[in-house]
Amino acid sequence: MSAVAVSRFLLSDLYRSQRAIVPVVGQAVLLAVLFGGDPGPLPAPWAASALALYPIAAWLGIVVANTEDPVQRHVTVVSAGGVRRVVGGVLLLAVAGDVVLSALSVVWPMVTTHYPHPLSVLALGFGAHLACALTGTAVGLLCARPLIGNVGWSLLAAGTVVVVTGTQSRVPPVGTVVRAITQGGLPGSGTVVVTGVALGALLAVGAAAVSARVGARTD
Repeated sequence: MSAVAVSRFLLSDLYRSQRAIVPVVGQAVLLAVLFGGDPGPLPAPWAASALALYPIAAWLGIVVANTEDPVQRHVTVVSAGGVRRVVGGVLLLAVAGDVVLSALSVVWPMVTTHYPHPLSVLALGFGAHLACALTGTAVGLLCARPLIGNVGWSLLAAGTVVVVTGTQSRVPPVGTVVRAITQGGLPGSGTVVVTGVALGALLAVGAAAVSARVGARTD
């Protein structure tokens, strides 16, 4: 069983359990509130939705990683041929969720506001949301099983990391990306966002590697 097949299996499990509904609905509600009135021209309003996507993605990462209980996970690891493929499937599914939520956050104001949205601004907004989401996924994977077994402690740990890092405007990638968007897409913002996406991807892959290493000892 490949990592892609594992991700599909986990997706079907998530669909049946409906565990991923709450974080998705949470982002949708925030978008409805943020863009329900007159938020102003893009990309500045995206700073709030991108920052909010950071904890939402962390929450979603925990949900995906904890989809199966330890017994079910062990069966999946055996069927997949190793813990790395299972963790790879978790990462793929979480990143797919990041992409969907980032796209939703960018498309929403296109439909609900009258401000112009050129392609360059849309790309900047999507990149900013994806950078924050990927970083959130990294946090979620590091705060879920097999590293932290209790869901309550997982959420507490993830929340602490998000609050400490997300409120610092000079801490990359979330802080620097949000600050770049807040400034209205000044020259150099594109470079900051691209760097943020790359760093977020590295953090997510690194978190998955740590999870796989720990899982190889416990699963």
